Amino acid sequence: WKMYLGRPETDGVRCMSMGALGSGLGTNKRFAEALPVLETHLALNRRYSSDENSVLVALSGVAICLENVGRPDESLVIKRDIYARRVATLGASHPETLRNGMNLAILLVKLKLWDDAKSLLHKLLRPAQRSLGADNETTLNIQFTLSSALWNNPNYTRDDLFEAETILQD
Repeated sequence: WKMYLGRPETDGVRCMSMGALGSGLGTNKRFAEALPVLETHLALNRRYSSDENSVLVALSGVAICLENVGRPDESLVIKRDIYARRVATLGASHPETLRNGMNLAILLVKLKLWDDAKSLLHKLLRPAQRSLGADNETTLNIQFTLSSALWNNPNYTRDDLFEAETILQD
């Protein structure tokens, strides 16, 4: 990392090494140390990259890190933004959009935002089945998370329990 520090801010290798450092710290569960590195990596991408995907990947890293340092509300705002931008740029059925939607849904369930999670997961399920297939890992995760959101909601209805059971049987 230090060998790239003397390079100009616009240098792609410097930016990539910053991202690798942040990711490595996160992988080793050193989230408090990773967060400022990932935020700097994001700032560099916003400033110098014309590639929307690079910015969203960097933003996603920050969101994951925020969640792991106990700031899930900030992570939620970012994950909602990422998902909306993916829908706008790639469409609702694109694999990356579906993965980002799934990540958002998991956080909604963790935060016990049952209605939001249920609504989003219903919105994700059909496009995932159509574009990825019924046996795809993302599709299966959407189904499992939807059934979990349905049966863990303390205000569940009988229809919710029936739907959760049906999903798990399929």
